Amino acid sequence: MTLRISNTVRSNLASQITTAIDAGAAAGKLRVYSGSQPAGPDTAVAGQTLLAEFTLADPSFGAASTGVITLAGTPRTTTGVAAGTASWFRILDSNNVAVADGAVGTSGAELNLNTTTISVGVNVEVTSGTITMPAS
Repeated sequence: MTLRISNTVRSNLASQITTAIDAGAAAGKLRVYSGSQPAGPDTAVAGQTLLAEFTLADPSFGAASTGVITLAGTPRTTTGVAAGTASWFRILDSNNVAVADGAVGTSGAELNLNTTTISVGVNVEVTSGTITMPAS
């Protein structure tokens, strides 16, 4: 049998992610990296290059609906701090505690940017972002 989770519980779980990101005294952060995504947010970043860092809105995500939270305050713009191809992201609270990792793309990814080719000092923009709790 397959475990299935109600939309109410999925939304409650998604809301807990927002609570964790917004837990610090200031807004959370979103960091975009090149290289291979680690096993998860509890795994240290090692060998990947930080390409850009965004300060998130506070609250960071809108209200959960059917297990989905959507990044608030998009588009968000920053400038590249290193050159490379964006492949994954990490969200941290304002105390630099990692909360979530995910895939980066220009469409159809958990985090969508205007480009995955990041250059030093050149603007890069978050166009959308979502986190979805699985239904089963």
